[in-house]
Amino acid sequence: MSAKSNAPIIIKKKKVIAGDGHHGGAWKVAYADFVTAMMAFFLLMWLLNATTEKQRKGIADYFNPTIPVNRISGGGEGAFGGDSVFTEETLAQNGTGASTSDSVKSKSSPSLESLEEDSAKAADSKSFAEVQELLTAFGGESMAADKAMRHIVTRVTDEGLIIEVFDTEDEPLFAPRTTEPEDVAILLTEMMGRVLSVVKNQIAVTGHVRTEPLVVIDNPVWDLSNQRADKMREMLESSGTSPSRIQRVTGYADRKSAARNPMDVRNNRIEIILLRSDFKKN
Repeated sequence: MSAKSNAPIIIKKKKVIAGDGHHGGAWKVAYADFVTAMMAFFLLMWLLNATTEKQRKGIADYFNPTIPVNRISGGGEGAFGGDSVFTEETLAQNGTGASTSDSVKSKSSPSLESLEEDSAKAADSKSFAEVQELLTAFGGESMAADKAMRHIVTRVTDEGLIIEVFDTEDEPLFAPRTTEPEDVAILLTEMMGRVLSVVKNQIAVTGHVRTEPLVVIDNPVWDLSNQRADKMREMLESSGTSPSRIQRVTGYADRKSAARNPMDVRNNRIEIILLRSDFKKN
């Protein structure tokens, strides 16, 4: 009994191997990844061949997280922006992404009215630039012309090109409180008659005068501004401007001062406006 109790205890450990070589499962994961990649590749090649440019743009937009799906990429809400890649050939072209539909053409192609408007704006810009260049060129013709150019400034507005002719301290355009033009006004009118003949824009003439002192009982500013504007119209017509081009003659009295001081002589001025081609719509 004692001999058995002194016998050594032997523990045997058995190592269990789940599988070796081809019996493992790791290769299956790699093979599945390879098959998935090949399927994605062939799907990509098929899509490139079977879709239009706009549908491909829709697919690209759909998978791009930085921008929303392009509103003109397809005709529906799916990844292809339509019912299928063959939608354009099998269904009516009423989607926003149909490349041959009238709806897309109306959105992407400029209308005839828009083209005409752009053409008119370009023509006006060219005419205004030409007039400004010709007026600048007059400054070097003679001493008198160079001196007369001190009375002219031009600016382009939404209404058209404004040629502003104004009094200076030492040389007024008209005799004080009358419509009798001074020599400088006659010279300027002749110069502008030659310049205005190179363009076909319609013309508006506006008259402005400075504010009279409050002691004046019969304030002449309204009548004087109207009469001077009309006198300028007559002088332009005498210089070769067609009467049919004059569309408006207006007097603003002293209501729109050019200088901060309403009694400054700079406010005595005539504005000759080359109207834009679409002025009748305004």
